Amino acid sequence: MFKAKIDVTLKKSVLDPQGQTVLQALHSLGYGTVDALRVGKHFEMTLQSEDRKRAESEIKLMCERLLVNPVIEQYTVELEELR
Repeated sequence: MFKAKIDVTLKKSVLDPQGQTVLQALHSLGYGTVDALRVGKHFEMTLQSEDRKRAESEIKLMCERLLVNPVIEQYTVELEELR
């Protein structure tokens, strides 16, 4: 069994209006030391798989088919084997 942590962020070339809104809100609350902010998504899941390569392959397919918009987003995966 594996635990996957998937972080999805907008590609650097894509504008992030939600991030800009949150940044402005932080500034209005007095947190002027924040220079930049980008908003993303975080997923955690467990997979009933005994094979690491198969788990990695399944996660990649899930990301490409549902979790990530590959046109504007990128993702990273951290895979941990559960005992």
